Amino acid sequence: MSEYEIALIKYTKKTWGKSALLGVFIGLAVIVPGISGSTVAIIFKLYDQFLYAIGNLFKDFKRCFKFLLPIGLGMLLGLVVGFLGVKSLLEILPFAVVCLFAGLMIGAFPAVSVELKGAKITPLRIGLFVLGVLLPVALGVFSAWRLSRTPMPLSLNPVVDYNKFTSVSFRTLLCLPVGYLLAMTQIVPGLSASALLMSLGWFNDLMNSVSFAFWTKYPLVFLNYISLGVGFLTGLFTFSKILTILFNKARHTAYSMIVGLSLGSILSMFFNADILAVYVDWFANGVPALDVALGLGLLAVGVALSYALVRYELKKGKEE
Repeated sequence: MSEYEIALIKYTKKTWGKSALLGVFIGLAVIVPGISGSTVAIIFKLYDQFLYAIGNLFKDFKRCFKFLLPIGLGMLLGLVVGFLGVKSLLEILPFAVVCLFAGLMIGAFPAVSVELKGAKITPLRIGLFVLGVLLPVALGVFSAWRLSRTPMPLSLNPVVDYNKFTSVSFRTLLCLPVGYLLAMTQIVPGLSASALLMSLGWFNDLMNSVSFAFWTKYPLVFLNYISLGVGFLTGLFTFSKILTILFNKARHTAYSMIVGLSLGSILSMFFNADILAVYVDWFANGVPALDVALGLGLLAVGVALSYALVRYELKKGKEE
């Protein structure tokens, strides 16, 4: 047995369904600001297995593929639900929807932070925690500042004529590192793909590009999709192996930054280029009391729901 080999769960109907549900959350994480699939994996006590199976898919294909299959199917379902339902809600009630999923992230935060229970506090771990908090917040604030300074942010903007671009345009090349970062959000607890896209100012533009009308008018946008996909798959396989090794060598130190990233990603949801449009509208037309009240109410609902799930899983884990 390899030094870093991890035993994967043997599925029953119940555990297969739990893994499929995890996949749904991972799929939603691509679209819904605030959802973190890896945080859900920790809550379900599947995170280490999830990480190992991705990083060793080609090395131990049969065993890892069998474990990842229900997660992959659930992910596809989550993507469909996200695009058909949540995307429309974000266009109608962006602040309220962001509040709901921020609440879900806040309520799930104990599932991540519990990993540091009893860990020794050192200057390195404090520094990594602070860095983790500041990184997503800085990205969000920078993207909002940048949008306020220019009418066209660096993103997959629907108004751009992609037919003017070559196959090796700067935009297409830029999708490679963004795809890699998106992969990291799928395997680092506390991070959300949609939250990252919002921080970069790519979220609305990327979502708006997913339509037959847009594809017909700008077919070269698929070069960007391919570039994102290559970066994503590269990040998924390489970073999962890195984290598996890192957790085995210095789990508490690594989690110090992950806990910070989790907290910082929640804050960045309210400080980024996409949510800036909501604040600009409030400044121009006045703060809508109903929208704010609805958002705060959904924030509380999200906290209550996810915290109840965390408490249930933690209690269940102690009993086992």
